[in-house]
Amino acid sequence: MSVLEKLNIAMRPGEGPNVASTRQRQTQEAFAFKWARRGSYESPTFQAKIGRWLMERYCDGDASRLDRWLSGGRKIILDAGCGSGMSAVLFFGERLKHHDYLGVDLSSAVEVARERFRERGYPGDFLQRDLMDLDVEEGRVDLIFCEGVLHHTDSTEGALKHLTAMLKLGGRFLFYVYAKKSPLREFTDDHVRQQLASLTDEQAWEALKPLTQLGVALGKLDMDVDVPEEIPYLGIPKGKIPLQRLFYWHVCKMYYDPSFSLEEMNHVNFDWFRPLNCHRHTVQEIESYCSAAGLVVERLRAENSGITVVARKGNA
Repeated sequence: MSVLEKLNIAMRPGEGPNVASTRQRQTQEAFAFKWARRGSYESPTFQAKIGRWLMERYCDGDASRLDRWLSGGRKIILDAGCGSGMSAVLFFGERLKHHDYLGVDLSSAVEVARERFRERGYPGDFLQRDLMDLDVEEGRVDLIFCEGVLHHTDSTEGALKHLTAMLKLGGRFLFYVYAKKSPLREFTDDHVRQQLASLTDEQAWEALKPLTQLGVALGKLDMDVDVPEEIPYLGIPKGKIPLQRLFYWHVCKMYYDPSFSLEEMNHVNFDWFRPLNCHRHTVQEIESYCSAAGLVVERLRAENSGITVVARKGNA
């Protein structure tokens, strides 16, 4: 029996996903474009870094935690916003062969995910559907994995509540959302996002390359700035900060990693700037959303980039 049958999800032949808003539709199209460019994120270097980052954020680098969460028989894993399936493959790996996996995404990237699973011999079902239109009975899913997705919906809080209802009592919700940035970067990022809004995806990809190249130029300077005193109204801390990181965290996102190609760095920047739905949150907001949804936070890791949460439903 497929996981779709186990969850009693009705298929809708020939029907595209019901998209709630124009912003969500634009976000859908942006991610379909991005994940179709497999050459911009599939190098061994890129994949290895993302895999390490996922395990560190969710499990503190200890893969046995994930094994414990999946112990006790075959589990149903819902990858809510699976994209091309990259994160699930890197995080769960061979464990996917022993559990029931359902990848759901608003965009046509589910077809890329299906192919990725087929290439590795992993079982799994895939569904192109808006998460808010996903009709799973309450309390049927053992684990929800939602890596960098909730903030791309029309409402982070609404999507969190909707998905939590699908979890079994004691089931876990693993998710990552963007953190609110320094005031200047918040302004600059939204300005860039609006400037790209009228462009096609291909045009936006190309328009971001000069910004990506500036990030590379700053990184190659390999120098620190010693900030003499904290500047709280700009969110800038005291102490030595690499020049590229000073710009990156407090002025404008210009991703830089010397081990990545220009296309890979541009992929990261496109992922950030292109979707119109791109909410950022504080720790307090995320904690309140979890509480309202009936989730008990077991692990919360807050970084400049975002907030990673492992939460359990109820007190079981």
